Parts: sequence; structure tokens; C-alpha cells
Amino acid sequence: MPQISTPEIVFFLTFFSFLTSLIYLFRALNISGHLSRIILIGLPKVPDHPEMGSHTFQEYIDSLKDFTLDDAITFAQSPAVIASAVVIIATLLFTTLKGKRKPVLDSTKWQEFPLVEKTKISPNTAIYRFALPNKKDVFGLPIGQHISISAEIEGKEIMRSYTPISSDDDLGHFDLLIKSYEKGNISRLFSLLKIGDKIRVKGPKGNFNYHPTLTGSIGMIAGGTGITPVLQIIRAVLKNPLDRTQLSLIYANVNEEDILLRSELEDLARRHPNQFKVYYVLNNPPRVGPVASALCPRNKFRPISPSLLTTARF
Repeated sequence: MPQISTPEIVFFLTFFSFLTSLIYLFRALNISGHLSRIILIGLPKVPDHPEMGSHTFQEYIDSLKDFTLDDAITFAQSPAVIASAVVIIATLLFTTLKGKRKPVLDSTKWQEFPLVEKTKISPNTAIYRFALPNKKDVFGLPIGQHISISAEIEGKEIMRSYTPISSDDDLGHFDLLIKSYEKGNISRLFSLLKIGDKIRVKGPKGNFNYHPTLTGSIGMIAGGTGITPVLQIIRAVLKNPLDRTQLSLIYANVNEEDILLRSELEDLARRHPNQFKVYYVLNNPPRVGPVASALCPRNKFRPISPSLLTTARF
């Protein structure tokens, strides 16, 4: 015998209660004489039965004046209506609570997550996507905080902190932007990962927690993969239409091709010209081109946004 799921039971109970309530309403309207008026509204006039087309909409509205407050209270107190209201409210609560899963991250224990996708964005940098247990799970990382990743390398337990570039709006997975170094420990381990391999994660950790009323403006300086915590805040601010925080980013790299997630940064700056500004600093700057026009010369640091750089938080 097939099993009936809880959502199906709730649906049938809601439907039955609504149907019972509807039947009760029709009976009440029929007894009071309002039902015939409802049915006759909008019907064309029939010469042989002039009384059938004689009711106008205004006449129907006037007839509802006979439906007193006591009638409404009696109707609202009927078992069918009460049962329907209870079931509908229960359904809404059940749906809401079911849709909000408990965050997967746990700061008290290590958990393993499998690699499901790897996207190279430069010769030594890639975005690694790891799956959560369920497709509707949320990672549970507050904006501005990070996670710990642990691995055993040559008999030693090595731990490093990383900030995902994904957010809790991205259900079922989290993304890490990692640059691999030849002599790196955890970063080199990432470059060797194959689809299905797992990493050990614990978190969240950190004292900084961004919210829209934190400040009116934020000045940020990032270099290389240090863009990840910065990008997390930028995305959170710009996707919230009620958040008016002004953002200014100075992003430093060695060469033009080292600018990570450049297309996204420039797209965000283009779509939010009055809220987000990005400036590049390069060790080996090009003399011409779009990046050259966005460079921040050393002698121009101060005029960019002096007020934004007067306070630092770590």
C-alpha cells in the first residue's frame, strides 16, 4: 500500500475544510435569499422571464445590507470556518518551517563535503564548488565571517581559514576561490582534488558580522585572493535595494591578468555607479587599455576616498 506523505495529508485536510466552509457559506446565502441574486447577476435579460434579468449589480449590493454583523459573527464562529482557518494557518506554518532548513555549518565539529565542480579562472586559480547534504540546505555563514579547512599532510594536521564567495542565497552548495601555490599546504591540496573528493570544514568563525545598518560607507583594500571576504560584503550590499552603504574598493595585483573576478567587479560597478567604485593597483601596469584608465597611481591614493580609509577594522 503506497505511503501518503505529510504534505499530501495537509493538502487534503485543507481542501476538505475549505470545501466544507464553502458549502456552509452557500447554505447560509441560500437561506437568506442572497444565493439567487448572486446567480442571476450578469445573466442577459430574457423576455419570457423578465424577473430573471431584472437584478442589477447595485441592487445586489443593496441586498447585502440585510446581511448583519450578527450573521457575519455566526458565520465566522461556525465549526467549518474555524477548522478551515486552523488548517490553513497550520499549512502555512508547516510550509514556512519546512522551507527553512537549519544551517549546515557547525562551529563545534568538523564536517566533510564533496567536490562537485571545479572552474579554472586562471592558470593557478579556480572556483571549487562543494555540495551540502541536501539541495535546499543553507551553508549558514554570516556575511563577513569565514570557515576553517583542515587536512592531514605528511602526518601533520594543517588548518587554514577561507572565505566562501557564495552566500546563504545559494542553496545546496558553497563555493571557494582558491589560488594554488607550489609550496602551499592546503592550497596545493585543493589543486589535486578530483570530483567526489571531500574536504573537512568547521565554522563559522570571526568577530565581524555585516548588516545593512553597520555604517554609511566602507573603504576596502584587497590583494589577490584576498578579494573573497570583500566580494562577499559587496554582493550582500548591492543585492539589497534597501542597503545604501557606499562602497569603495582598491584592488591590488601583480599583473593585469591576475585580477580575479574582474568581469563581475566591473559589472557591479557599471550597474551601481553611484554606490560602488573599484580601483586597480598593479605592480606591472599596462600603459593603455581599460585597466590603465582604472588604475590608482601611488600619488593618487589620498584623493580617492580619504574619509573611507580613516578607520580600519580587523
